[in-house]
Amino acid sequence: MQQTGSPSVLPPAFINWIMFISICLIWGSSFILMKLGLYDTAHKPLLSAYQVAAIRIITAGIVLFPVLISNRSKIPFKLSGWMIFSGIFGSFLPAFLFCIAETKIDSALAGTLNSLTPIFAIIFGFLFFGHKIPLGQIAGIIIGFGGIVLLYLVKQHSGAGQISYGGLVIMATIFYGINIVVVRRHLNGVSPLVITAFSLIAVTLPSLVILWHSGFFNLPLAQPQYIKACLAVCTLGILGTALAWVLFYALVQRTSVLFTSTASYGIPFVAFAWGWYYGETITAAQIGCLFIILGGVYLTKIDFSRYRKRVV
Repeated sequence: MQQTGSPSVLPPAFINWIMFISICLIWGSSFILMKLGLYDTAHKPLLSAYQVAAIRIITAGIVLFPVLISNRSKIPFKLSGWMIFSGIFGSFLPAFLFCIAETKIDSALAGTLNSLTPIFAIIFGFLFFGHKIPLGQIAGIIIGFGGIVLLYLVKQHSGAGQISYGGLVIMATIFYGINIVVVRRHLNGVSPLVITAFSLIAVTLPSLVILWHSGFFNLPLAQPQYIKACLAVCTLGILGTALAWVLFYALVQRTSVLFTSTASYGIPFVAFAWGWYYGETITAAQIGCLFIILGGVYLTKIDFSRYRKRVV
């Protein structure tokens, strides 16, 4: 019997999960790529934090420039201010904050603190746009921040560097949270490719200025260790910034802010795996704090009203 009909198409839910897992893997690997740009295997300094962040942004901007040109007819110039805002708060500032922080803290710790992003998305949705915060989400926020406090205490007790630099990562997650809410609110109908390309190209020029003044071009860039460092950072720019943000914005539009932001569950575990592979100190107490934080994030996503209605 001859078969007819169109070829099978992957279910939307399956595509969403593929995108979700890809985001977890890419962003979970970003923290160790920053370390590989900052230091060699003997922990000898190579590129500065400002150079790593600038190269990351510039590489992403170069890769996405042809994309923006080919999609120029889709650019909503009346929303260009919001896209520039997204470039600053979603990419530019966090890139520098993370790199500066990782000069003093482990990549695994940076990945753990990054899991606060969805909590800040909820908080700023409430502050800026009046989104309601149910009691269950309030409990989740309190537990999440409690896990962060415990993590700080654990790291201080173990003498693991200047934990105050973790505050820079938390500030970056605040910016991420603001950006998520703004994209969902003001750029929901814009192509994810256009949002990513426009926002990153908008911050490429200031990144180039920073790179120039950082003395990057005076370094012995032909030496193998610098070549490896630059390759790690370029990979970070192409995958961790350009591709990951395209996937992220597309997933926000296909699903919701809450579903997309739950990538924070997977990112820390990928970061922990890379940290362990490269010899970073990871204790059971740190892993326990990670689960407390993720437990708080999980509570922010439960619709407790369903259970209340069942009881009534």
